[in-house]
Amino acid sequence: MSEETKVQENQQEAMDNLVSLKKGDTVKGTIVKLEDNQAFVSLGYKYDGVIPLRELSSIQLDNAAEAVQVGQEIELKVVSIDDEKEKLVLSKRAIDGERAWDELQAKFESGEVLEITVADVVKGGLVADIGVRGFIPASMVERHFVEDFSDYKGRTLRVKIKEIDRENNKVILSAKEVLDAEFEQNKQKIMSDLQVGQEIEGTVQRLTPFGAFVDIGGIDGLVHVSELSWQHVAHPKDIVSEGQAVRVKVLKVDPAAGKISLSMKAAEPGPWESANGKFNTGDIVTGTVRRIVSFGAFVEIAPGVEGLVHISQLAHRHVATPQEVVKEGQEVKAKVLDFNPAEKRVSLSIKETEEAPEQPAKPERAPRERDNRDRGPKIDKIDNPNVSLSGQSMSFTLAERFGDKLSKLK
Repeated sequence: MSEETKVQENQQEAMDNLVSLKKGDTVKGTIVKLEDNQAFVSLGYKYDGVIPLRELSSIQLDNAAEAVQVGQEIELKVVSIDDEKEKLVLSKRAIDGERAWDELQAKFESGEVLEITVADVVKGGLVADIGVRGFIPASMVERHFVEDFSDYKGRTLRVKIKEIDRENNKVILSAKEVLDAEFEQNKQKIMSDLQVGQEIEGTVQRLTPFGAFVDIGGIDGLVHVSELSWQHVAHPKDIVSEGQAVRVKVLKVDPAAGKISLSMKAAEPGPWESANGKFNTGDIVTGTVRRIVSFGAFVEIAPGVEGLVHISQLAHRHVATPQEVVKEGQEVKAKVLDFNPAEKRVSLSIKETEEAPEQPAKPERAPRERDNRDRGPKIDKIDNPNVSLSGQSMSFTLAERFGDKLSKLK
């Protein structure tokens, strides 16, 4: 058989095969050429096969090279036959979609985790080619809020199928669900290893008015505002900042509730230990009035160290209520009367730091005058002891008073 005859037979065979093809048939071919908007396929037929860009993938592509490579063998579906241009229009997307739906349905029912590559970032989330178009809403990408997804294109994510709707060609994926499950598993393991009283290193993750959440190896524990420092804390931001490395002590672990209570101040020396040796009886110190009670005021002279100024030590004058002299938050100077760190007690005096006011001079008392009414007239001393002073005085007085009347009676 001549060479020309063989060529004619091959052409006839190809024509016969082509005649037998129709729209919707499945064929196999090899990618032989790529252009930006299409891929050319060798099928062994007289006509060339062409895959338009829109038929290469279930998602929007920028060029054909994102879906196929030259030399790749591929299964395709016949979309149309163009006799005038001697061209077969083929679809990779149709074959991928048919196979994908059944597989995706099975994975959805079993809860299997899929590994996907982010093909595009669109409004509201991410898109992936999983045989069909898979969409990951923005709220299902991470466990935390993400403001900008621009650098997610090309990333590999592990996802679960949240929703599948074949009729409407919709598949919703979630990476967050996978991350949540992994986080919970890791959390339970870490909590089971924690011991109350254990001291560990952590990183401040976020601040709230009631405390700071600290990451201690993949899970967060709460340091309540009262456990941040030995001194009074108005707001956690006054003590720590996000991202700061801190040392904490485990106070409580509750696996059932998934809560861990931590303390920063318990991991530090106590205020009384730190204050030991810093204060002595007789020292003048500066402090802040923290509390006022009926019997005096408590003054903080070091972080966590408060001393009592008894009401009798507030001022040199009489004080009915401590509020007459001090108010909470006021800075005052005080003298240390007694410092006992073992019993965590300090006695202070404010009045001892002030000069006592001068006492007004007492008026001199006038000499006491004699009371002549009782003692009678002053009589010079008489040398004759036989003379009765009282009789003389009495005789004199009667004669003086009644002498005239007695003369008339005579």
